[in-house]
Amino acid sequence: MATIFTKIINGEIPCYKVAETDDFLAFLDINPNAKGHTLCIPKKEENKLFDLAEDEYTELFKFSRKVALAMRKVIDCKRVGMTVIGLEVPHVHVHLIPLNSLEDARFIQKESLTKEVFQEIADKIAAQF
Repeated sequence: MATIFTKIINGEIPCYKVAETDDFLAFLDINPNAKGHTLCIPKKEENKLFDLAEDEYTELFKFSRKVALAMRKVIDCKRVGMTVIGLEVPHVHVHLIPLNSLEDARFIQKESLTKEVFQEIADKIAAQF
């Protein structure tokens, strides 16, 4: 059964796309820890990070770095943090989270954003990618 992320990749579920290559997709988390919280995923459905082939693993982090650099240009934050937990969706995903305090990385406090704000953020990051 396809994961929610595979459905996003296939266009069955909409997303606020930030960046895309042949192998990877980045989009805004719809339940963000902070404004600009982005997910980077391989288009190949794989459940666990360390089950990716070494080149896929490396390329995912190169892609994530490029997205994070774009985020830094348009999101007001002290830094962009990265985490891989992998329990929420059985599809590898990297969280890129704009951080101003350690609390932003704890997945406890969530931002509530309008569709317009999501789209504005996605467009700004995409323009820098």
